[in-house]
Amino acid sequence: MAQPGGSRPVTVSDVQQLVKRKDEVEAQIKACYELLEGQKGVGMNEPLVDAEGFPRDDIDLYQVRTARHNIICLQNDHKALMKQVEEALHQLHAREKEKHAKDEAEALAEAMSQSQNVPQAFAKVNAVTPGSPASISGLQVDDEIVEFGSVNINNFQNLQNIATVVQHSEGRPLSVTVIRSGKKVHVGLTPKRWAGKGLLGCNIIPLQR
Repeated sequence: MAQPGGSRPVTVSDVQQLVKRKDEVEAQIKACYELLEGQKGVGMNEPLVDAEGFPRDDIDLYQVRTARHNIICLQNDHKALMKQVEEALHQLHAREKEKHAKDEAEALAEAMSQSQNVPQAFAKVNAVTPGSPASISGLQVDDEIVEFGSVNINNFQNLQNIATVVQHSEGRPLSVTVIRSGKKVHVGLTPKRWAGKGLLGCNIIPLQR
């Protein structure tokens, strides 16, 4: 297992193992204290000699000394493990924060990239008559037009440009690209005579920029 500050990043599994070791050390410390309690309740500091300075004969001196030594060692281990757990959790939190920030930055970059890829519209559909060539092609109200045949933002001057393309394309499919709900949509529109007025059956207005 990698320790905090080691060569590979700390994982949740590493933290779980550290916590497990900490729990084991705490159980060992508890067992040592219970052993001392069983020896006439001597703790960590009670004297092991009687009033006359002789070793006490009412307790197992070896067991008491061993338990006291083990408690000191285990408490040091416990302190070190607690520090490791704290550092490991800090590393995990910092890495999670870094990952979150990275994800946000990537999402922002992607959104910016998409917005840059969306061409600028020059006109907008504000009416579509049901059953018309425009309606049949799938053109919808509020579609923003970025390409209408050969017309685009770079050469569009007024609606006459679109009218000219429509007249020259009667009976032939026109490639129309619109922005709908922030996404590019391609529509195949064939200008032709129909029961209504004009060759399209929709109303287009220039966009004010």
